[in-house]
Amino acid sequence: LMMARLGSLLLFSCVIHTLSAHSDFFTSIGHMTDLLYTEKDLVTSLKDYIRAEESKLEQVKRWADRLDTLTSTAVEDPEGFLGHPVNAFKLMKRLNTEWGDLENLVLKDTADGFISNLTIQRQYFPTDEDQTGAAKALLRLQDTYQLDSNTISTGNLPGVRYKSSMTVEDCYELGKIAYSDVDYYHTELWMAQALRQLDQGEESAIDKVTVIDYLSYAIYQQGELERALELTKRLLKLDPTHQRANGNLKYFEFQLEKQRKEEASAQEEEQKHVKSQIEKREAQRKRSKDPLPERKKYEQLCRGEGVKMTPRRQSRLFCRYYDNRHNPRLLLGPVKVEDEWDRPHIVRYHDIISDSEIEKVKELAKPRVTRCSGVQRCIAWLTAYEHPTIEKINRRIQDITGLDMDTAEELQVANYGVGGQYEPHFDFGRKDEPDAFKELGTGNRIATWLFYMSDVSAGGGTVFTDVGAAVLPKKGSAVFWYNLFPSGEGDYSTRHAACPVLVGNKWVSNKWIHERGQEFRRPCALEEAAL
Repeated sequence: LMMARLGSLLLFSCVIHTLSAHSDFFTSIGHMTDLLYTEKDLVTSLKDYIRAEESKLEQVKRWADRLDTLTSTAVEDPEGFLGHPVNAFKLMKRLNTEWGDLENLVLKDTADGFISNLTIQRQYFPTDEDQTGAAKALLRLQDTYQLDSNTISTGNLPGVRYKSSMTVEDCYELGKIAYSDVDYYHTELWMAQALRQLDQGEESAIDKVTVIDYLSYAIYQQGELERALELTKRLLKLDPTHQRANGNLKYFEFQLEKQRKEEASAQEEEQKHVKSQIEKREAQRKRSKDPLPERKKYEQLCRGEGVKMTPRRQSRLFCRYYDNRHNPRLLLGPVKVEDEWDRPHIVRYHDIISDSEIEKVKELAKPRVTRCSGVQRCIAWLTAYEHPTIEKINRRIQDITGLDMDTAEELQVANYGVGGQYEPHFDFGRKDEPDAFKELGTGNRIATWLFYMSDVSAGGGTVFTDVGAAVLPKKGSAVFWYNLFPSGEGDYSTRHAACPVLVGNKWVSNKWIHERGQEFRRPCALEEAAL
């Protein structure tokens, strides 16, 4: 059921604040495509080295075979063999010259080209931090989309084109990274998966003893003494001399006996409080308007659960053609508009940016989208004067929204890395952030415009956690919403978050439109009602 939900909800993400919530070190998909070409070049270089080694070994083999036949014949009658002057001469020649040539051939280093290429390319290789960041992203995806370890390990993810499974070593590495982060929950999940694959007969350099050692300790740290004890007993059957396991066995048995005595004495007292505790929790739930933590709501919305749109409200959402009050540039080609949500009013413009324009934007941005450590996306800024396409795009946004682009921020282009996400945030500066955009001198961010420049196979959705909205992806479209009421007050219902990309590659670009220059285009009003 969960996989079906994921398959039907291929969400796309709008992450438009500077990311600082996480310290991930992996890079964008755009950068990682370069790594694929680097690896392809190294494989070609490695094959060249193998061919050179095979050629050298073939020469040595032919020499050995020839000498084997010759010496076998010669030793049958050494004196008779050497009685032939040519044989005597050739023996002297072989030992004085040809064996030396063979030695030089054997010592010839054919790896120079490969090692040189590897050394040059190594400067572009991922670091330990990159690997750890990618592993943590995978764990985050597992939690957000409630995927079991076996589903991930077998590669059965929704929307995948290139299925890839994980080895015991892969699972073990994930478990070790979680263990190093004192994350015993994920340590258990991935060490258990590694053990499952070993039990199924997968060959690996990682042995069961090592895996069970980690697994039992992770389970113990989560308070499950009985399971930890059973695993320790299994470990000792495999390796009776394991020093740590023998010590843990005695400790776990002692702690378990102690726990059972304490539970027996406390059970009677606990029963007296159960009813009152249940009543207290129920009363607290009723007092709370929305007891579900924001993080949980965020993850539910990312999975396509809990969207709060009644049929009556749904019936008020429409699709239409729009020319923004007979704008001359839209009269002959009005744009297609779809209401995505009512409060806040989120609209989508379909077929609003062409494939050629998308490719040009990506082409201009890619040289500036460099290795990005400490964030989950790589960004670039494009100004209108750099290329006619950017100027054309800015003009189109102005024609459609009716808002002045002269005070808007430059077009921001973003490419997301593995599991790229951003947790709930506002685009506008709040009252406790009076200097948020002071250096720009253009007021607050009145509105947000977001282009979708790629489809996403699964995950990566934009969810509005306060209202339960989820915006689905569609390449070539754009979504727009106001961050401020006409009164200038911030619309707190626009709080949104970006779901992690589960499968696929995500490219977006956005414009943050500011207050200055909109005085007559969107006049101020006292009421907090969106226009």
